[in-house]
Amino acid sequence: MINDTPQNHPDVWSRRRVLALAGTGFAGTAWLAARPLDPLTAAAATGFEALRDRFRALHLGPPFDATAEPFKSALATMITTASGYADTFAPRPGALWPDLDYADPKPDTDPESFGYSARVTSSYTRLLTLAEAYVRSGTTMSGDAAVLGKIIAGLDQLDAEVYGADRPRFGNWWDFQIGSPQRLASTAALIFDQLTADQRARYAAAIKRYVPDDAVAHYTGTSTGANRVDLCRAIIGGALLTDDAARMAVARDAFSPVFPYVITGDGYYADGSFIQHTTVPYIGGYGSVLIAGLGWAFALLSGSEWEIVDPNRELFLATIDTATAPLIFNGLMMDNVSGRGISRSGSSEFGRGTPVLGAIAVIADGVDAERAARWRSMIKGWLDRNDVAPPLTDPRQPLVRLSNLKSIMDDAAITPAPEPVEHRVFGSMDRVTHRRPGWAAAISMSSRRISYYEVGNGENLRGYHTGSGWLQWWTDATIGQFSDAFWPTVDPYRLAGTTTSLKPLPDGAGGNWGAAKPDTAWAGGCTDGEFGVAGQEVRGLESTMRARKSWFSLDEGIVCLGAGIEAGDGHEVDSVIENRQVDDDAGLVVDGERLALSDGVPARLRRPRWAHLDGHAGYVFPAPVRVTALDQRRTGRWRDINNGGPTDAITRRYLALYVDHGVDPAGADYAYLILPGATAKRTAELAGPAQRGRIKIMANSAAAQGIEVAHLGLTAANFWAAARVGSLASSGPASVMVRGGDDRTALICVSDPTRSGTGLTITWDRPVAAVIDQPETVTKISTGGRLVIEFASLADRAGGTQRIRVRLP
Repeated sequence: MINDTPQNHPDVWSRRRVLALAGTGFAGTAWLAARPLDPLTAAAATGFEALRDRFRALHLGPPFDATAEPFKSALATMITTASGYADTFAPRPGALWPDLDYADPKPDTDPESFGYSARVTSSYTRLLTLAEAYVRSGTTMSGDAAVLGKIIAGLDQLDAEVYGADRPRFGNWWDFQIGSPQRLASTAALIFDQLTADQRARYAAAIKRYVPDDAVAHYTGTSTGANRVDLCRAIIGGALLTDDAARMAVARDAFSPVFPYVITGDGYYADGSFIQHTTVPYIGGYGSVLIAGLGWAFALLSGSEWEIVDPNRELFLATIDTATAPLIFNGLMMDNVSGRGISRSGSSEFGRGTPVLGAIAVIADGVDAERAARWRSMIKGWLDRNDVAPPLTDPRQPLVRLSNLKSIMDDAAITPAPEPVEHRVFGSMDRVTHRRPGWAAAISMSSRRISYYEVGNGENLRGYHTGSGWLQWWTDATIGQFSDAFWPTVDPYRLAGTTTSLKPLPDGAGGNWGAAKPDTAWAGGCTDGEFGVAGQEVRGLESTMRARKSWFSLDEGIVCLGAGIEAGDGHEVDSVIENRQVDDDAGLVVDGERLALSDGVPARLRRPRWAHLDGHAGYVFPAPVRVTALDQRRTGRWRDINNGGPTDAITRRYLALYVDHGVDPAGADYAYLILPGATAKRTAELAGPAQRGRIKIMANSAAAQGIEVAHLGLTAANFWAAARVGSLASSGPASVMVRGGDDRTALICVSDPTRSGTGLTITWDRPVAAVIDQPETVTKISTGGRLVIEFASLADRAGGTQRIRVRLP
């Protein structure tokens, strides 16, 4: 932990948006603090009064014109919500509102008590909404004494009955240590001057009771990663109510364990992975909370005696580029890193992406100019390309977020950045991303290190196979694919890219909080930064199904191979080529003929060479394969996958292609090429005789899978054991890719996804003149008539790619 007094840390947070506050004479400004704020005093932020002013500024945001969109509609939405809360406020013992009874008759930690503790947090949420409506100017509730009276009465009743220094904790720990204290502190901060010293002391004592110093004394359990950041926020909020310098120092120091990269458990990894709940990839959920929380803390404490000056904070700032941006595409946050959050009806990929954009916008105000410019450019590009759920036309967005994002969009000096062209392997969370002009894809795997999926608190009850080779992809024209009630309506046994047994599974199969993991280590891949290879040894969840699967991510598409597919469950096993949510006009063309499909009736295709799904993608079948097409309207309810979801029936149409391996297959395989965004004409061309041999499948067995791509100068293979694939050979499990350049050099990329700890030898049967560069992991390398590379062990490389560059004769 770093406790140094800040030196040479100018208060850059006061620039642009964070402290551009009231009192500027801005016409129509919709910001009002209980006390006029002197921006210079706030910028200095050396005392508690200044920190409280800044706390309010961070919550309310900079001034804006309340008569202009999007603020006019957003403000109206907020006031409508707040008015509804004010009108229905009806305090009685055990409740402030009729629908939020928090009086638990049997307070403990069972599911029923979780409901009662959640209603405590919800009560504070409503009081916070009322407080914001009270302090904002230009509204029907601004400075309304009756509204203020309800806020204070509500705070006092909660303090007396359920969330006071002498009250027992019950239900979900999160409600008492994160949800309720943060909302209580924010509400009290907004109306600070309208509270008595006794009230502020009682509220602070309640927060200290449930979030004591001991809550952040050890980096373990529920006090890691995003949870640790949230706990620190709660401590700071309470400390600001009573000028508690000691508690401020505790919170500041408690941020430090979050910054260093980890090699196991919760937190950020050096390869950009982010894990929460020990084995669940989570940058889209807990990672988002962590980003927002740290950004808030940096901004709040900058320039104060509690400024966070731990040099390891630079590690966190680097993760915006290495761990966050790679999982965002056109403003959406990919579902495959959002855990059980994908099952929540009020959320979506865009719903999870937009808060991250807002958080990065805040953090950008406190970094160097080059980095800030790059991040703002990324944000503007994401906003510019999001035509499905654009935040700046969404009145449900918080006003502070709208203001921060709109300032970037309105800044003519900021040029929107395009999506990068890149391939990334996140070996520590079994995820891979691939980006090309106009489209992106992500592969989700699991292993002894990473869970099949996460279920918990009755959420994500049927996410069984999201870690079994699920292949997500988006084009610029189909970025809304997974954001329109996808999860309650899709067939959970037929996710694109997966190989699964149709053996019925109970809701929540495998256990809560990512308890179920496959007993296999082979999951991962390697990359040169532009192209890549990934592989997974799949073990079925509560099934005997086995498969070895590989993905080769190229320029126009992804080659998908599967082999060694077997099962003994007595159920059909399918490898799902595609299962796309489509509109009523979409159709399927196979070998030039448009299919007439009947709803819910599988159609067996006779040795297809290619297929095309209107508006989505093309599919090429390089070898004879038994493909089934299914056009199906599926009806589901959010409640089916989340115990807290709505019960309304929702129907969506899906077009699926899959390989039916039959019941209890043995030694089954498949091969296909998926072409996101391709036209039917281009798909037919790639399947035709003129392009035959453009991509050669060199092996597709339980020992190895590999391809050669002449026009890219690329050879790649996954070795499940010692084997040979064309010019490549491996002495054991490995992922290998070789790519030649126009400059008579070649790059050899190698990883050990199993992290076995044994030595590894890779042979390339190609004359090599010299070695240009090699990593320290290479113990011996031989050139001449062929290249032989020896590694002692790659066990401590976390599945990372080792790159060797050589010169060819």
